[in-house]
Amino acid sequence: MRHGFLLINKPEGPTSHDIVVMVRKALSERKVGHLGTLDPAASGLMVLAVGAKALKVVELYNSLSKEYIATIDFGSISATFDREGPIEEFKRNPGVGDPTDHEILEAIRDRFLGKIDQVPPSASAVKIGGERAYRKMRQGKGVNIPPRSVEITTCDILSYDYPHLQLRVACGSGTYIRSLANDLGVTLKVGAYLTALNRTRVGDWSLDGAVELDAVKWSDVIPLKDALSDRSKLELTDQQFDDITHGRLIEGGCQKDTIAWHNDLPVAILEDKGSGQIKARKVL
Repeated sequence: MRHGFLLINKPEGPTSHDIVVMVRKALSERKVGHLGTLDPAASGLMVLAVGAKALKVVELYNSLSKEYIATIDFGSISATFDREGPIEEFKRNPGVGDPTDHEILEAIRDRFLGKIDQVPPSASAVKIGGERAYRKMRQGKGVNIPPRSVEITTCDILSYDYPHLQLRVACGSGTYIRSLANDLGVTLKVGAYLTALNRTRVGDWSLDGAVELDAVKWSDVIPLKDALSDRSKLELTDQQFDDITHGRLIEGGCQKDTIAWHNDLPVAILEDKGSGQIKARKVL
């Protein structure tokens, strides 16, 4: 069995947990997790960690950038900021017309590029007081989610024919494209919600390299040694390997999250303990 990462082209409909369950069955492997969820209505790239060793290094990938193709409809608003709804027509103020390409680009440039404050949707998995926001919303409880800082590096118009707008969005981890759609509608004073979302990139992984759910096989799993090859590394001697795997300190220094290698395989995540000593923070 190989430990590593699997790129899946998620279809619309199933939850991220459903995808994990399907892959577990396809590979007959219980140890499967993912590097970030996609909403059921969204499609595109999901990166799954396969095998116990891969699950141990998921923490190293918590802040990967993402890229999406987002389809937005103007003129209506949604309680969930997407097509899950309920959806209602937005009542414009007198004199507010359909936004032009220039007005959309100006709004994006002035409000939605760089580091911005964003409020996640009430119907989201964000935890409020230890409870998921969407659960509080379904129970009729008040949901007051504080804004948080996110980063949007690219937001380009791919096509526009009112009311339909398609954007390419590159952003940092934690950005909600549903919130971007809703906030754009607020800024332009016409209302908007997300009608479709396709994730095309996670970190350096691209949707072009993803496989379909019904065709998953073990040979599609990217070996862990390949995925970790570009990270800071330290080659261990046989004695150092024995010390590290038994929780003992070794001499030296290292960068944060350096990967220890032995016999051409990654064997531990290291931490610098200071005073010229290193220890395994996690043995793979």
